[in-house]
Amino acid sequence: MSTSLRNIAIIAHVDHGKTTLVDQLFRQSGTFRENQRIEERAMDSGDLEKERGITILAKCTSVEWHGHRINIVDTPGHADFGAEVERILSMVDGVILLVDSAEGAMPQTKFVTGKALALGLRPIVVVNKIDRPDGRPQEVLDEVFDLFVTLDAADDQLEFPVLYASGRDGYASEDQDARSGTLDPLFDLITRHVRSPGLDPAGPFSFLATLLDRDNFLGRVLTGRVQSGRIKVGDPIHAIDVDGNEVESGRATKLMSFRGLERVPVDSAEAGDIIAIAGLEKATVSNTIAAPEVREPIHAQPIDPPTLAMRFSVNDSPLAGREGTKVTSRMIRDRLLREAETNVAIRVTESADKDSFEVAGRGELQLGVLIETMRREGFELGISRPRVLFRDEGGNRTEPYETVVIDVDDEHSGTVVDKMQRRKADLAEMRPSGMGKTRITFSAPSRGLIGYHGEFLSDTRGTGIMNRLFEKYGPYKGVIEGRGNGVLISNGAGDTVAYALNSLEERGELFIGAQAKVYEGMIIGENAKPGDLEVNPLKAKQLTNIRSSGKDDAIRLTPPRRMSLEQAIAYIDDDEMVEVTPQSIRLRKAILDPNDRKKARRKVEG
Repeated sequence: MSTSLRNIAIIAHVDHGKTTLVDQLFRQSGTFRENQRIEERAMDSGDLEKERGITILAKCTSVEWHGHRINIVDTPGHADFGAEVERILSMVDGVILLVDSAEGAMPQTKFVTGKALALGLRPIVVVNKIDRPDGRPQEVLDEVFDLFVTLDAADDQLEFPVLYASGRDGYASEDQDARSGTLDPLFDLITRHVRSPGLDPAGPFSFLATLLDRDNFLGRVLTGRVQSGRIKVGDPIHAIDVDGNEVESGRATKLMSFRGLERVPVDSAEAGDIIAIAGLEKATVSNTIAAPEVREPIHAQPIDPPTLAMRFSVNDSPLAGREGTKVTSRMIRDRLLREAETNVAIRVTESADKDSFEVAGRGELQLGVLIETMRREGFELGISRPRVLFRDEGGNRTEPYETVVIDVDDEHSGTVVDKMQRRKADLAEMRPSGMGKTRITFSAPSRGLIGYHGEFLSDTRGTGIMNRLFEKYGPYKGVIEGRGNGVLISNGAGDTVAYALNSLEERGELFIGAQAKVYEGMIIGENAKPGDLEVNPLKAKQLTNIRSSGKDDAIRLTPPRRMSLEQAIAYIDDDEMVEVTPQSIRLRKAILDPNDRKKARRKVEG
């Protein structure tokens, strides 16, 4: 086994600079040519990753430095994609924990660090963005040490090495006042501090499938680390599940290793190598891929269960089928099952009528990304309001809680505390964080946070930052107040008229403009008062023979409130849905007919 191999993961809270640092590691290791044009954050290859500036899928890469090959895994920083982080940590021998010099240890920092320490990994701590004017590196370092102690770190894990860096500018140093240089100190520390895999190359071949994707030419491609032995192209292999049952057998038709951003074919691999294998059609994440004589599965890290669910149904609105090409329940079912196959944090359950599916996941962002991906693929869907997944523990009803860390301007802290307490959140800590800001930590039921983010941004004039992380299942908190205002519902179908919308503006805030297609039961705005109101957005001005001064001036409507997909999902109530198509996001009542809605309401109330 070569001692020049190092397998590491970069872990951090969202937006602390992981992917930007990997870019610089590429550049300074010579992976990119000097004149090669490379997009910023090259590892974020998906369209949604580029648009949102976040990492959604864990990705493997590799760089060469002074005779050492360093396999690097860039991981998601958002809690909703935590399943990705949990899986990849089992195939590395060390982690770089990246912490923002101003924000410090955040909820996701605690989550990923806890997983790494539990596996016995010894982190390298990098205080990133050291050039920030509001940086507080020494305090941040103290926070990280306290976090390690809280997470019961072993003595050798507490003696972590520290570097101060700017991933954007490409330098790292042991001196916190350094403002230039290269990443050589980081490369050197990786080779000294992270141990080589030290696995047995002489035993029978075994490999734990950690990531799964599908290639149009190769079929299923499983990525993971070779735990023992050697494998060559064409060798017989079989897959074993976590209980030791054989899933299937076959041959390794293709082996691929990682070189920079590319996956390149190789003839063989040995213990310690991170590779991708093609040739099996049923094997999935957490399966052990091994030589035929191996019967004992490799232990797979358990993954936290889903806490939130939405109903995905066939779009049955009057406008269905006009914008999408994939509209049948069979197409939706196949796509969701394919997603659940490669994303172990997703769970899909089919309804009895076969026209809808309950999709459970880690949070609103994760499910929102799935819906956005599907609409770009041509799907039309009806999406229900998110609901949390309750449990029955010892005869008591429990629900998921989240740790919520909020950074907000001092002047808005009172409003935030009041709103959070109305949503049954318990205040855990409140302290000044410098620069006129306050950091507030809550323990809140997930139910109370659904739909709050938009209101939070309004309350803090867009300056507040909210971070959430699954904490525990705790006692059921009772009824939580929902949306205060009702909605304006169209009572007819057709194209909206500016004249009608002009008179409706005094009733509330509109979500649509003139010449928009609407149907009976579609939500076109928010009522200024509690309770729903049925309105006519199609009413045209009566024509007369008399023209009077000022009467025919052009009508100027207030610009409508346009909602993103996540905002729409968070806004709707239990009796409402979001109609999602490749071109439109519409809000509607689940029951379109007003008489049927009244009957359903009476049945619930009676």
